[in-house]
Amino acid sequence: MKNPNSLDSLCGALSYAMDINAPEHAANPNSDLCNYVDDALCGEKADRIFMYNPDAIAQWIYEKYSPMFSEVKDMTDIETPFCTVLPSVTPVCFGTMYTGAQPEVHGIRAYKKPVITIDTIFDALIRAGKKPAIVSTGNDSMSKIYLERDMDYFICGSIEQANAKAAELIIEDKYDFIAVYNGNYDSAMHRFGPESNEALGELRANVRTFGIFYELIAKHWKSHNTLVGFAMDHGCHEIDGNCGSHGIDTEEDLNIVHLYKALKAEK
Repeated sequence: MKNPNSLDSLCGALSYAMDINAPEHAANPNSDLCNYVDDALCGEKADRIFMYNPDAIAQWIYEKYSPMFSEVKDMTDIETPFCTVLPSVTPVCFGTMYTGAQPEVHGIRAYKKPVITIDTIFDALIRAGKKPAIVSTGNDSMSKIYLERDMDYFICGSIEQANAKAAELIIEDKYDFIAVYNGNYDSAMHRFGPESNEALGELRANVRTFGIFYELIAKHWKSHNTLVGFAMDHGCHEIDGNCGSHGIDTEEDLNIVHLYKALKAEK
């Protein structure tokens, strides 16, 4: 069964968490995430959000290999299931994640990477006087589709460089919203299959990377109410030849689970 809550409800919830007006075309916010933020922050709002975006980790992978996610589970409080959008490919799904709009509205309806021209969470943050940043690797979707905004982009030559830059930005503590994209599991999944040793090794790397970011945030953002997310874009499935793919109308590709933790500022 497909998850009932669409990925388009995430953007409104992130906007709610930061107490900013949601982008113009954003769907109604995900109530579970909003309620969690209210409870965890005792009615206050977040002044920092850190979104770690590993690519292509499906809900069925998350459930089948649950012990591999133990570090992420230990560091987070809430699991939020989503049904991503069709076609379930990276630029389409990330287009919805950070606009709150369906593909026919944000304009990316295939594996193409044009700059999105409708209102986005990055535009909403800038209007609210906040400072967002995107950290990614060259030629991936997150390095392309949200360009041309008055914000900072750190487009790196490798995932290792991107993660080092993200760690540096956390320590500097000058950005209000940071989105970090890692495509290593997706790349290995396509080549070797979703459950291959190669892909699962990259999954372990995603978990370790999140753990590093979390510890840095807990140390360096103590003065902020912060929301931290482990937030994938779509799932995946195995195809002939022991390879992996995604993009079709199937639960394997559409069902994903995000994990979140709200950290209250130390007084």
